[in-house]
Amino acid sequence: MKDAIAFAIICLLLAGCEEPEKEPALPKIDWTSREARLDKADSLIFGKSYLPIYSRIYHHKRDKTYGLTITASLRNVSATDTVYLLSADLYGTTGDMERSFIEKPVYLKPLETLEIVIEETEAEGGTGGNFTFEWAIQNAKNPPLFEAVMISTLGQQGISFTTPGLRMD
Repeated sequence: MKDAIAFAIICLLLAGCEEPEKEPALPKIDWTSREARLDKADSLIFGKSYLPIYSRIYHHKRDKTYGLTITASLRNVSATDTVYLLSADLYGTTGDMERSFIEKPVYLKPLETLEIVIEETEAEGGTGGNFTFEWAIQNAKNPPLFEAVMISTLGQQGISFTTPGLRMD
């Protein structure tokens, strides 16, 4: 009887140790396939937005930080109009540009969302990182929406929060 119970416990422990299924990786954005040609004759409204991000946050002391994964969400909230994204630049805590994500204007279809993901191990941006976006739209009623989600989990502990984008006009 003891052997059967021990065997059952071992089977349960082994079953609980299986690796979880890995989620399929989202494809990286192919910015070149989204390239848009803007005609200067088009009557577009131009704008800029600012989005604060945190790839690291302080933990216990000022000299100890905790890494976060960032998802910067770029959303076209119009059901009918295209949004043109002219730039998406990442600045670090010191204000120095660290990375530019767009070389030429790209488009977002109506109600489309693009995401820029900065993995926890990349640490771009630091404790006070910033994105700036330049964009163009056809209708002033529907400016694009920019938000960031920061998240990290370790064991049973986790942290997550969001930040909204702000218009810089």
